[in-house]
Amino acid sequence: MTALDRRLHAFRPDLADTRLQGQVEADAFVEGQPARIVVPVADLLREPQLEAGLDTQVLHGEDVRVFEQRDGFAWVQAQDGYVGYLEAEALAPVLGTPTHVVAAPRTFVYAGPDLRFPRRRALSLGSVVQVTEEAETRGTEYSLLETGEALITKHLQPLPYAVLDYVDVAESLLNTPYLWGGASAFGIDCSGLVQLAMRMAGMFALRDTDMQASTIGEPIGPGPDYSLLKRGDLVFWKGHVAIVAGPDEIVHASGHTMCVTRESLAGAVQRIGYLYGAPTAFRRPG
Repeated sequence: MTALDRRLHAFRPDLADTRLQGQVEADAFVEGQPARIVVPVADLLREPQLEAGLDTQVLHGEDVRVFEQRDGFAWVQAQDGYVGYLEAEALAPVLGTPTHVVAAPRTFVYAGPDLRFPRRRALSLGSVVQVTEEAETRGTEYSLLETGEALITKHLQPLPYAVLDYVDVAESLLNTPYLWGGASAFGIDCSGLVQLAMRMAGMFALRDTDMQASTIGEPIGPGPDYSLLKRGDLVFWKGHVAIVAGPDEIVHASGHTMCVTRESLAGAVQRIGYLYGAPTAFRRPG
């Protein structure tokens, strides 16, 4: 059998995605059933228990494929291909089609179209919602959900939507707390920042650093003193990635500052090299 990456293919000794028949061995094969994330952020875990390590996160409104539900957990595959376990209560049937994406770093969902009403929850950049109508209160425009709940219209953009420069998105998340496995504007890691920023620019990126280092764009030479790097290029270290924002400038979710930060590339190379060595790759997204 071909060795497949378990992060991107749903298979276990007892159960596997029916699309993998002939590629993996399993006691049974099932066809994944669609479901939608209805919580602001769902943690995708490597085991069906809350104490398990966090691999990544799935945002509100994203559809997933469900292969099994048992003991309060669902074994799913997200739209970026990542496979893991999340709490079953984070899921609901797929009803309707999302119409808008959250384009602000974070936004509130209010009980109704008035910013003085109680806030029900907060949503991250990249979350999608289905808007049914519009309303205005004291000059502020609101987008209403089927539930009657409301979001600030200025914080949304109609789908399909894509910014011109994904680095602008990453820069809008400066000072967002660092979270290992985080993939939202509430907490994010280095590869999560790349993935989310690119998603808002209509670009697809796999989730983990090693995946991105072998699939995004094309490898490039950095030139002497990194002089050939351009805004939007990616710098990879073993287990880390940063986005070039300008000459000798990067933006990345840093475990050193524990937030999304901007710093000198040369300084980062020197600092990171002490523990993890020199950069391993440079890539230019297409």
